[in-house]
Amino acid sequence: MNNYIKKALYLFVFTASFAASAGSYEDFFRAVKGDDASTVRNLLQRGFDPNTPDPQMQTGLILALMEPSPKVAKVLLEAGQTNVEARNGKDESPLMMASLKGNQEAVNQLIARDADINKPGWTPLHYAATTGQVAIIKVLLEKSAFIDAQSPNGTTPLMMAAMYGSTEAVKLLLEEGADIAMKNEQGMTAAHFAQRGQRPDAIALLAAAARKQPAQAPRTDGKW
Repeated sequence: MNNYIKKALYLFVFTASFAASAGSYEDFFRAVKGDDASTVRNLLQRGFDPNTPDPQMQTGLILALMEPSPKVAKVLLEAGQTNVEARNGKDESPLMMASLKGNQEAVNQLIARDADINKPGWTPLHYAATTGQVAIIKVLLEKSAFIDAQSPNGTTPLMMAAMYGSTEAVKLLLEEGADIAMKNEQGMTAAHFAQRGQRPDAIALLAAAARKQPAQAPRTDGKW
């Protein structure tokens, strides 16, 4: 009889704990989307793991930066248990998302917490260039971001800026020495990206940069 009571008690405790955990999970992501910083803070104090992904493999911090939910993002960035390198299912990091959204405060906080500026593959600089975040591009370059970083298919930040970003972003990357001759796996240069994106401003800037490059000297064997 005593063994039966013990087993029943263990089962009750396990069930209650599981229910509480499930409830916390739902509460956490509801609070993230609703920018409910108080609830998120309380859940963290009760031991909830902020790095837990949702069914779409998004972490709370990345979701908060995407929404945006600035108050929740602040709480999560200040929480020591938050892993600032926890990626989502697309290998996107919080710094990439903050760069894409132009959230300079979050970018500064993430860099202060040693977020990876030069992660392999798509980088924060690619994402900042895509939406023309000039101030963030400057910060990333000042922190030694690779200006010609290549994505898995060879795309560079300049290519993304040329097709999607702002005139100012293209100009800044060119001024900082981005390589206009680089090609991705499809053989496309930044100029090709600008043409595909129907960006006459970027086309003009890239053409001007090409004209400034020294002409290639002829080879001594008569070939080019």
